[in-house]
Amino acid sequence: MGIGRTTLTATLAFSLVACGGGGSSPPGGGATPTPTPTPTPTACSVRDRQDWSFAVIDEWYLFPTLLNRNANPASFATVQDYIDALVAPARDQGRDRFFTFITSKSEEEALINSGASAGFGVRLGYDTVNNRVFVIEAFENAPGLAAGLDRGTELLAIGTSSSNLQSVSSLMAAGGPQAVIDALGPSESGVTRVIQFRTAAGATLERSIAKTNFSLDPVSDRYGVRIIDDAGKKVGYLNLRTFIVDSADADLRAAFQQFKDQGVTELIIDFRYNGGGLVRIADLMGDLMNAGRIGQVWSKTIVRDSKAAQFNETTNIAAQPQSITPTRVAFIGRGGTASASELVINSMLPYLGNNVALVGTNTFGKPVGQFGFDRDECDDRLRAVTFKTVNADDAGDYFGGLADVVPNTCRANDDIFTQLGEPTEASIATALDFLAGRSCTAIAAEGVRTTQAAGAERLLLQPRRPNAAQYQVPGLF
Repeated sequence: MGIGRTTLTATLAFSLVACGGGGSSPPGGGATPTPTPTPTPTACSVRDRQDWSFAVIDEWYLFPTLLNRNANPASFATVQDYIDALVAPARDQGRDRFFTFITSKSEEEALINSGASAGFGVRLGYDTVNNRVFVIEAFENAPGLAAGLDRGTELLAIGTSSSNLQSVSSLMAAGGPQAVIDALGPSESGVTRVIQFRTAAGATLERSIAKTNFSLDPVSDRYGVRIIDDAGKKVGYLNLRTFIVDSADADLRAAFQQFKDQGVTELIIDFRYNGGGLVRIADLMGDLMNAGRIGQVWSKTIVRDSKAAQFNETTNIAAQPQSITPTRVAFIGRGGTASASELVINSMLPYLGNNVALVGTNTFGKPVGQFGFDRDECDDRLRAVTFKTVNADDAGDYFGGLADVVPNTCRANDDIFTQLGEPTEASIATALDFLAGRSCTAIAAEGVRTTQAAGAERLLLQPRRPNAAQYQVPGLF
């Protein structure tokens, strides 16, 4: 069995993998990837896996009084359906909005270790009013970008050949977002679709695009790090796509070394699509933004009472050679900004207070994280909500999102027709306004969130049952 806090560490007879957006790693490391054996039919039947999942959740779940122990596993065809029934009382209170799930250990490890995933390599969002689907981000070294799909591209029609194209509008009208997801096909290398699309520049094109295996770079080489000259003042811009990929460590260190070398004291941290990931990467961000606060509390991990003596943990700010001490920080967030992203924002509040702003819309609201419990013979990793995080002031109950927690908020659009990293992009321009002391319109808090991006004009396109990569990188196809 394995466990994980996207940052917890523990010396156990089994390994832990922890996430603030998907899971966590035990203090000291995390699960060591091993070859996945062929599942044994008797040991890995649906019922056997349901029983194993119940045993884990019953022992470790953060909200033990909010479990439906009367749920009958025989009434559910899949392991995930049974898990959803088990945690339904917590979901009804907004405490576990499908945060507890079962996924493939091998797929998640591939994503963590190298960013490996199969697909077109784009992040998609859909317009909830006009039923239009857009590329909101395109990843380097992936077939989508190579074929011309980039930020601001609208998908017009999808088919397996030019002769059977179905318009996106008809798909949306017939079956909503899931119909578009189904038309795009499974996330497997070699799956090919003919896509008709309109670029941000207005050109209408048709391409046959095959899904391939690609490695997701957590900080884009195109726009991930910028030094913005704002009327003579240097502002550091960082866009972190996900916390789940190990190489985010090196990318973040390189980014902050640039900021340090340039004497940057004000930052824009762009988390607008960041659904979280490894807590240890969030802890590293805390180190890199708090050079003058070594040894002070960054965050606290709190588990259920029966496990508290062994697993409650306080993480202190550690010295890093690339660290700076920013005086003002604007965080860009939206409805898909969750977990480890929110942990970073919340943990900065005790130290920067009124010098922090949330720009964009309200965030998702996920102050809890998961350990990953592994069952190698079935290639199962159960991500169960097992801990919550609070900051140095013991504050962390933001299930309604961070808009009513951060002292300054500025509503801003997500201008998908302007590339990320550009100072003229709507959210970045508003962040620059905050840093310069100019006024803005506040974000209205919306109570406990019930969807991934409640209240947003454009939602991330997400399957009913995401694969391991889509859980960690919402909107990924």
